Amino acid sequence: MDFENVLILIQKELRDALRNRWFLLYAVAFAGLSLALAWFSVSGAGSYGVAGFGRTTAGLINLILLIVPLMGLTLGAMSLAGERERGTLVYLLAQPISGAELLLGKFVGLALALSAALAIGFGLTGLLMAVAGGGGDFLVYGTLLALSVLLAVASLSVGFLISAAVRRAATAVGLALFLWLILVYFGDLGLMGTAAVVGLNVQQLLALALVNPLQVFKIAAVLNLRDNLEILGPAGIYAFRTYGGALWALLVGLLLVWIVAPFALATAVFRKRGVI
Repeated sequence: MDFENVLILIQKELRDALRNRWFLLYAVAFAGLSLALAWFSVSGAGSYGVAGFGRTTAGLINLILLIVPLMGLTLGAMSLAGERERGTLVYLLAQPISGAELLLGKFVGLALALSAALAIGFGLTGLLMAVAGGGGDFLVYGTLLALSVLLAVASLSVGFLISAAVRRAATAVGLALFLWLILVYFGDLGLMGTAAVVGLNVQQLLALALVNPLQVFKIAAVLNLRDNLEILGPAGIYAFRTYGGALWALLVGLLLVWIVAPFALATAVFRKRGVI
């Protein structure tokens, strides 16, 4: 693999991201909503207690669960399918580059663009909190940013898999949106409803949560914020008591698996399917 070619493709993806209206819309929406959340936290400090990074971090978790996977899934879904539909994928592979270099360059470029968008949103929000005199642990806030980047890249990887498997960009985006709805639905309300109807025990409930990257992120984010999982109910208490100090490593490892496994599958599918 020629990493010089990969670097050139990364630069191309970063430039394309700056011209992508969807990416810019997502970035502006996330930054705007994050700032609004921080502003409400600051403005409510006098009535409800001390506002700071901890309170803002808690509010950001639900915002991240909705917006960040949507960003990663749709951008990943449009990547290869969009290039294939426009005919530019054939042109790119006509150059002296391999399919693996193309996929890696596009993936890393989009991952860096998503990371930069999240860093800007978090940075502006953190600056607002610092100027307003908000207290709290900045390390917890920074850790949430790192977890958000992992979730974004995991969602991007799943989007890449969808994009490698279908021909048309509209179909890929539709599948990505449908998957996003499923992942969001099988969050707290979905798991609670399933447990009530099917009669799941706490071990099965935790297993269902751990196969959903959004829930893995949420458990890790709550653990980062509170050092316990009592707020997540019986499944959270069971997870904390069962895995103890190894729980954090398990959750981060699961997010890394959601990054590596779908991208590896996308590479295999792309090699088999080609540019057609």
